[in-house]
Amino acid sequence: MRVEQVVRSEAEKAASKAKAAAKQQPPSTTRRRPGRPKGSKNTPKADVTLTPELGRITSMLDALLKLIAGCIRLTYLVLDGHFGNHNALHMARQSNLHLISKLRCDAALYFPSTGPYAGRGPRRKYGRKVDYDHIPEQYLKKTTVEGHMQTCLYQTHLLHKEFAQPLNVVIIAKTNLRTQARAHVLLFSSDLELAYTSLVDYYSLRFQIEFNFRDAKQYWGLEDFMNVTPTGVTNAANLSLFMVNVAYRLRADVHPRDPDYSVLDLKADCRGYKYVEETIKMLPEKPEPVLFAKILNQVAGLGRIHASQPSFSFS
Repeated sequence: MRVEQVVRSEAEKAASKAKAAAKQQPPSTTRRRPGRPKGSKNTPKADVTLTPELGRITSMLDALLKLIAGCIRLTYLVLDGHFGNHNALHMARQSNLHLISKLRCDAALYFPSTGPYAGRGPRRKYGRKVDYDHIPEQYLKKTTVEGHMQTCLYQTHLLHKEFAQPLNVVIIAKTNLRTQARAHVLLFSSDLELAYTSLVDYYSLRFQIEFNFRDAKQYWGLEDFMNVTPTGVTNAANLSLFMVNVAYRLRADVHPRDPDYSVLDLKADCRGYKYVEETIKMLPEKPEPVLFAKILNQVAGLGRIHASQPSFSFS
């Protein structure tokens, strides 16, 4: 729905290089003294300074919300695991949207404390840390088994020390019943009332965007255009993504009678029809409609991946 060319500033490039270099350095062998460093101060989690990346997303999001105001009411903003942090959640809430994203698999999550008040100081906020290999059965929502793979879905409200609010977390735990190997995925939302089925479905929809970009690169030249001006790049990128939608729509008409019909078949049909039409224009007399339709179908099928012939025309 919205595409914008991004040119990173020199400061952003330097920060990205510094971050990458820090990851490559070996961990320090010197141990820090236990306890809180002297002179450190509390930083309110509500005080968030958006990064340039989040600032760009905010401007695009505000423009989109303004464009569709009164037509479509959006509730959720789905972002990948790169944005599974408090800053992105704060950005989404500023736009009156709930964030749906993914946490790192080793994220330190805690159950809310349910113990009695100690009688002095603030009440304890964080309870025991979540052990992903031993999640209490009371939070289990669904279990499915396909072959030797077992999938368990858990849902509960958990706390993270980097987030200012509780999180609606869905834990998707997979177990290989033969080897007992385990793996898990942590999805979360700022909407504490969102059901686990909807949360998983909404996050799964994010992958359709990846498929759209894949098709735009593979079939419609998103990686191949040579434009360099801002307007040219914007037009080329939008045209590539627009053609993905057009191709999906045309394929939907053919799939009921030809389930294997692909984008390459569609492009071969269109190219064949164009060749035939341009050739027919050079003839002194136009062939009979029956012969013309036969020629169209025959030539259009020459470059197809699948052998079945099309039964429609682009007239």
